[in-house]
Amino acid sequence: MATSRLARLHQALGIPADYARSRDLRAFREASIPRLVLVGRDPTDQKPVRLAPRAAAAWRRMREAAAADGVTLLPLSGFRSVRRQTQIIRRNLAKGRPLDDLLRYVAAPGFSEHHTGRAIDIGDPTDVSVEASFARTPAFRWLRQRAGEFGFSMSYPRGNRHGIGYEPWHWCWHA
Repeated sequence: MATSRLARLHQALGIPADYARSRDLRAFREASIPRLVLVGRDPTDQKPVRLAPRAAAAWRRMREAAAADGVTLLPLSGFRSVRRQTQIIRRNLAKGRPLDDLLRYVAAPGFSEHHTGRAIDIGDPTDVSVEASFARTPAFRWLRQRAGEFGFSMSYPRGNRHGIGYEPWHWCWHA
């Protein structure tokens, strides 16, 4: 998305012009939608979860390794377009959620790792919420120990430099 279009979108949503600089975030290009690979379905609503091809291959290897260790990793969310990110922001604003609070847990359109097709929100059979409670699951304990072997890292640990709330469920694949 062109920088000027993104700036206009942010202005329309009320996102501060210095958002990226103040949060030390960079804009992400959207993955090529036709190239995305289905890696599963969200267990709560059966929506497809798609990742970029190399991230999808790494996810499959990681999921299989976890299963071999007796741990189930469930894909909850993968690729998300700028348009979808905008809808999430608008829906929450319409519910009366303050923008400052919202931006602690939802990246502004254009700045979500989900746009790349390399980020995945992960659950396990005991917790499919995207809540801090995921940190108490066997899946999270396994991810903390082993995800790096497959190129995944937790993007938003406690006290991260981006000012984004703790998201133990959100992992991103880095080549």
